[in-house]
Amino acid sequence: QVQLVESGGGLVQAGGSLRLSCAASGRTSESASYVMGWFRQAPGKEREFVAAHNWRGGSTTYSESVRGRFTISRDNAKNLVYLQMNSLKPEDTAVYYCAANKDYAGSYAKWYDYWGQGTQVTVSS
Repeated sequence: QVQLVESGGGLVQAGGSLRLSCAASGRTSESASYVMGWFRQAPGKEREFVAAHNWRGGSTTYSESVRGRFTISRDNAKNLVYLQMNSLKPEDTAVYYCAANKDYAGSYAKWYDYWGQGTQVTVSS
């Protein structure tokens, strides 16, 4: 089992920045080789993919809505995954979730095995 805990959410004005962190614990010797992803869910909407980081070659994937504004990165030595969010917009307001799985580096939430509890990000206009 891998446990994930997000932090760093909060209230920010449009155009501002936030950095989310996701701390992995449990089988961290394995989680260093997991695909790590970020998803978000706004009120009344389905959970949507934001970004993923594949330890194999360090490749990253982003949704169209955040590409160029958000950056996913990881520090395996510290068992941390980050989501740097710049140029935030009110439509970025959502609960942001960290997720992990062993092999799949795509955008379908159902293929991610481990999830954190989420952290709220609110962007005011």
